[in-house]
Amino acid sequence: MTEPSASSLPLEALLEVRRLLGPDAQLYLVGGAVRDRVMQREVGDVDLATNLLPEEVLRRVKGHLRAIPTGLQHGTVTVVAQQQHFEITTFRSDGDYLDGRRPESVQLGVALEEDLARRDFTINAMALPVEALGSADWMDALVDPFGGRADVAKGLLRAVGDPLQRFAEDGLRTLRACRFAAQLDFEVEAATLAAIPLRLEVTRKVAVERAFVELTKLLCGQAPARGLRLLERTGLLDLWLPELRALVGCSQNHHHRYDAWEHTLHTFDWEPSRAVEMRWALLLHDAGKPGAKSIGPDGVVHFYRHELQSLPLVDIILQRLRTSKHLHAKVRALVALHGEYPDQTWSAAAFRRLLQRLDEAGVSVSEWQTLRLADQYGKGWAGSEEAPGGLSGAQWWQEKRAFWAWASERIEAARVPGLTVKGLALDGGALMELSQRPGGPWLGQLQKHLLDQVLEDPELNTPEGLTRLAEAWLGSES
Repeated sequence: MTEPSASSLPLEALLEVRRLLGPDAQLYLVGGAVRDRVMQREVGDVDLATNLLPEEVLRRVKGHLRAIPTGLQHGTVTVVAQQQHFEITTFRSDGDYLDGRRPESVQLGVALEEDLARRDFTINAMALPVEALGSADWMDALVDPFGGRADVAKGLLRAVGDPLQRFAEDGLRTLRACRFAAQLDFEVEAATLAAIPLRLEVTRKVAVERAFVELTKLLCGQAPARGLRLLERTGLLDLWLPELRALVGCSQNHHHRYDAWEHTLHTFDWEPSRAVEMRWALLLHDAGKPGAKSIGPDGVVHFYRHELQSLPLVDIILQRLRTSKHLHAKVRALVALHGEYPDQTWSAAAFRRLLQRLDEAGVSVSEWQTLRLADQYGKGWAGSEEAPGGLSGAQWWQEKRAFWAWASERIEAARVPGLTVKGLALDGGALMELSQRPGGPWLGQLQKHLLDQVLEDPELNTPEGLTRLAEAWLGSES
C-alpha cells in the first residue's frame, strides 16, 4: 500500500506531544484520521486518545506546550504543538443516552478496545499508535477490533455492534451514514441500512444546525446522488427535506430521460466545483416543478417558469435549516437564474441585460454556465446511445457544451464596463437638479429607464444623451 503524503499529518508535532507524555503513556490516532490514512486520503481533523487522565495530560505538557482544558468532564484536553491543535481524550465508555445526542455520563480509564466500541461505524473505530506513524510498516500496528480495515477495502459502511443501538444513542448517526456513503462513495451494509428507518424518532431530536452540516457534507461529497438516494429510501428526506418528496416519480417531457428527482441527482454527476452554494442550488433548482407541471392540448408536459415556484420552497427549506444569509441569497439567485436560456436570435443588448441580471444577483457568468450545464447533463442523454434529434449521446452533449460556451462568449463580448445605475453618466443629484424635483420613487424609475436605454445602446451613456432621454421621460410623466 502506498504511504500517504508527508503533508497528510503533522508528524513532527504529533511526535513532540508523544515524547512529552512519557514512555508509560499510550497515545493513539483515532477516528477519521485513521480511516483517511488507511484509505490513502488527505487526513482531516486529527483526534488523539490516551490512557492518561486529562489532569495528567495537563501536568505533563505544562511548561512545554499550551494546553486548554476544553472538556475535562468528558476527558478532553486540547494541546497546541507547533501551531497545531490536537484534542486528546482519555479512553472512555459512555453511559446511557437519554436525549438522543449525548451520553448522560462517561467513564474514564477504560481499555482502548472499549473506547473504540462506542464509536459509530467500523471504519471510524480504528486506532494507530502515534509512534508508528513514521514507520514503513505502520499498518501492522493498526488496532482494528471491528474489521474497519476490511470494510474500507470492501467500500462498506457498517455500524459498530448493533446498529439499532448505535442509532438509538445518537440521532445524528443516521444522517452521518448517508453522509459518509456520499463522501466516500461506500455502500451501506444491509443491517445498518435497515436500522435507519426504525430510528427516525431519535433523529428528530437533532438540532437543525447539525443536520444542515451533515446534509452539506453529503452534497459536497464525491457521490452525492448515492447519499440522496439513501435519504429518500430511509425516510430521512421526509424528515429534513419533505418539500422534495414530490420530485420523486414526477414524470417529465421528451427532453428528459428521468423523472424530476433522478434528474436532480444526475446534475451532480457533472458539476465539478463542489462549492456549497452550487451544490444546494442543484438540489433545489427544480423543487417547484411538481407544482408548475401542466399538460398542453397536445399531451406534452410543460413546467412553465417553474423556477418561480421553486423560490418559495428554497426559502422554506433554507430558513428551516437556519443557513447563513449569504448562502440563502446565493442559492436563491442561482435557482432564479437557472431558467435563463439565450438563443441564437438574442441581440447584444439582450446579452447585456442578462449580464446585468447576473451582476445584480451576485452570480458570475462561470457560475451561471456551470449550473446550466449541470442542468443539461442531468437530462440524461450524454451517456445514452441515442439522444433527441437523432444524435448520439456524445454528439448531443458536445452540442450542448458548445452552445453554452458560445453563450458565455457572447455575454463577455457584450460586456460594457460600468453599465449599472451607478455607472450612468448622470447621477441621482444631477437628475434631481435637471428635473427641479426632490428625490422620491420617480428617481429610481427614471434611473431604471435610463439604464434600460443604455443597455440597448451604450453610446447613449453621456451627459448629453442621458439629458435628452431624461427630459423626454419627465415630459411624458408630467
